[in-house]
Amino acid sequence: MIVGVPREIKDEEYRVGIVPAGVRALVGAGHQVLVESGAGGGCLIADPEYARAGADVVGSAAEVYGRADMIVKVKEPQTAEYDLLREGQILFAYLHLAPAPELTTALLNSGVQAMAFETIQTADGSLPLLTPMSEVAGRMAVTVGAEYLTKAHGGRGVLLGGVPGVTRGRVAILGGGVVGLAATKIAVGVGAEVTVLDVSQKRLFYLDDIFGSRITTLMSNHDTIRETVIRSHLVVGAVLIPGAKAPRLVTRDMVGEMKSGSVIVDVSVDQGGCTETCRPTTHAQPVYVIDDVIHYCVANIPSMVSRTSTFALANVTMPYVMKIAELGLKRAIHEDPALARGLNLAAGRVTHPNVAVDLGYDYTAPVDVL
Repeated sequence: MIVGVPREIKDEEYRVGIVPAGVRALVGAGHQVLVESGAGGGCLIADPEYARAGADVVGSAAEVYGRADMIVKVKEPQTAEYDLLREGQILFAYLHLAPAPELTTALLNSGVQAMAFETIQTADGSLPLLTPMSEVAGRMAVTVGAEYLTKAHGGRGVLLGGVPGVTRGRVAILGGGVVGLAATKIAVGVGAEVTVLDVSQKRLFYLDDIFGSRITTLMSNHDTIRETVIRSHLVVGAVLIPGAKAPRLVTRDMVGEMKSGSVIVDVSVDQGGCTETCRPTTHAQPVYVIDDVIHYCVANIPSMVSRTSTFALANVTMPYVMKIAELGLKRAIHEDPALARGLNLAAGRVTHPNVAVDLGYDYTAPVDVL
């Protein structure tokens, strides 16, 4: 199989789909790897490193897309890439289709077989290809939230950990999954007063076992969300339903009741955001203000630490890339149910149930398409 790695063109996206070790593994197994020149520049992987690993470094994205059987990238194709995709080609990346009808239409029209990192799901419900980036995003959410709480960035001027004689900053974390747990670790570590809300009693018991009296756990509902959000200085949105739009838990009215200079970091923005006032932002223009509340809604937070994120992502994606390259997509999906859940689109049909429901398409099971 010919595997292609284009340079990411999403605004300030510095990660890359495959690292040299992955190239070496694929080439060693008899596959060919095409890497667009400069693809690894954002995480300081130079073209010669790819060449030494056995990749063919080519000069344009058009050549990568034109020759590759499978495209491995980090973020969803941008508008300029739509016409480069072709029927039957495998696209393997983070896609987040539920809140993206235009992208979904373009991919359906192209006829690609679209595999989404974020919906590959094992029997125990875990999301192995989303987990490392959720870890990064959760940790970074508290870091950037603390930064924007400073007066120099227009915030309330609150130090999350406080100092002796002064109350600590209050952090609300909506969702106790991978993002929420990572955010909790950092918030507790800096000494903030932390409240975590989740709809799973089992998850709340787990968090309580880990953190004990260092955090408050609450069953998530409209009342507990409102009470917690309006008294908090930093709110981290960490809600996820695999493949589906995030539920809007924080309403516009709640935002209006928050303290002036407070900060919302909505990590759920990739799936539409769990805050009613959420809209995607970029690293170049990361924040906006509504009702004197700072909103940070960058859709690719892990790109801020691109080298760490790239290698963490490659650790979990490469076994699946290799399986598809070795077996072909049809056989790989038949043999691995987790991989089958990653197929979102194929042959012009929607093959993930949550994507179909949220965007109003008929659902077709992956096995019926392939």
